[in-house]
Amino acid sequence: MANQEDIFKKVVSHAKEYGFIFPSSEIYDGLGAVYDYGQLGTELKNNIKQYWWRSMVQYHENIVGIDSAIFMHPKIWKASGHVDAFNDPLIDNRDSKKRYRADVLIEDHIAKIEDKIKKECDKAQKRFGDAFDRQQFVSTNARVLEHQKEIDDIRSRYAACMNVNDLAGLKQLILDLGIVCPVSGTRNWTDVRQFNLMFATKMGSVIDDSDTLYLRPETAQGIFVNFLNVQKSGRMKIPFGIAQIGKAFRNEIVARQFIFRMREFEQMEMQFFVRPGSELEWFKYWKEERLRWHLALGIPADKYRYHDHEKLAHYANAATDIEFEFPFGFKELEGIHSRTDFDLSRHSEFSGKKLQYFDSELNESYTPYVIETSIGLDRTFLAIFSHALKDEQLEDGSTRTVLSLPAILAPYKAAILPLVKKDGLPEKAREIMQMLQYDYMLQYDEKDAIGRRYRRQDAIGTPYCITVDNDTLQDNTVTVRDRDTMQQERVSIDQLPAYLHRHIQPITKK
Repeated sequence: MANQEDIFKKVVSHAKEYGFIFPSSEIYDGLGAVYDYGQLGTELKNNIKQYWWRSMVQYHENIVGIDSAIFMHPKIWKASGHVDAFNDPLIDNRDSKKRYRADVLIEDHIAKIEDKIKKECDKAQKRFGDAFDRQQFVSTNARVLEHQKEIDDIRSRYAACMNVNDLAGLKQLILDLGIVCPVSGTRNWTDVRQFNLMFATKMGSVIDDSDTLYLRPETAQGIFVNFLNVQKSGRMKIPFGIAQIGKAFRNEIVARQFIFRMREFEQMEMQFFVRPGSELEWFKYWKEERLRWHLALGIPADKYRYHDHEKLAHYANAATDIEFEFPFGFKELEGIHSRTDFDLSRHSEFSGKKLQYFDSELNESYTPYVIETSIGLDRTFLAIFSHALKDEQLEDGSTRTVLSLPAILAPYKAAILPLVKKDGLPEKAREIMQMLQYDYMLQYDEKDAIGRRYRRQDAIGTPYCITVDNDTLQDNTVTVRDRDTMQQERVSIDQLPAYLHRHIQPITKK
């Protein structure tokens, strides 16, 4: 665990030092669980957005995008259930005066048992080498089976409590498991209470009871209330999807590490409208499709895992999380949910408008079912950033810090570096800069020795360094250095656009 903490501290330090993420209002000692994206962080964040948007909207002819308002009529949140039921079960430790989510305490306890299973598997792997069969081991080893039974029993009790909102049962489960406060180390817990996550505000004087407004806790409802607008104006046929990237706000009492759990965050969501009865087939499709999207980033498959929900929301008939192994363990990265017809039905009820689709093939109208994919942009940023950041041992015994971002996501695609600040090299470098900057984000750097400049670019994830030297003036070629391999090759200046296009291209295609 100490190693994980060290890794995470390095991630936080690196993000701030190189201009990716800053604590919000830092000169005033910061604001809890609120962060600002710096100059490089903004570029990386925008590139992630474009990567997601391209894969959803550009590569699917039956998916379109919208951008709904943050402020919406308060009846929307009444219809969606957020006003009455958007709660987290919270529990306090009387000794430390710290507050925790009861469900997170239980999930973390389960994760510790899962770590024990992993350790048993790792030991067996070392013992048997290539002959090790993990599937056979976990299904036959007595210690692993014991741990797995413990996990299954906990999950069963946990799901039973959550399904009926049994807060007393949640507390008893915490007590029975011997879960202690991470700060005080005691089990002196209060009762579990529900805490609403909605941010309320006022906006002038409007009709009826609409003077109280809410900062939206999710972007999905903006899609649902625009279902008919999009379907009719775009002449969309079932199945079709509506995608959106937007800010959401939650009154998080228990804010988590760094940018993992924030009070203000961005979501990338897509609601896919399907014919009733086909929803589980489409759920399976999007579950697999979304994992392929993540794997296309080049991150190893063992960093991801599915977590099928045992406790389903009252409106859902299937739900799965794609979890990522962050420096602090496996946590949710993206959720895929089969929401049935709950949302459109509720908004029909509260608005008095029929939110239905006329299916010409069936010659009937119905309320579509919905498959939702929802991914946190900030969590995705942290996942990609933390995995990419590493220290490498070089052949000469030295080390370098490198941010091995996929080229398409990197803030700068290339750095233009004159070898020295004389002999016409800066002027030539500027010419190359002007030739390429309309197609790519570039950085010009002429300060310090070339080796130091290479290391700076490695640290911010720049995939290619283009060095202008004295030979450039003679033969019109430059040295292009690859970030990951550190290999160098001479490339003609007039071939640079084609070279970069060949090496920096979309990583997701249908």
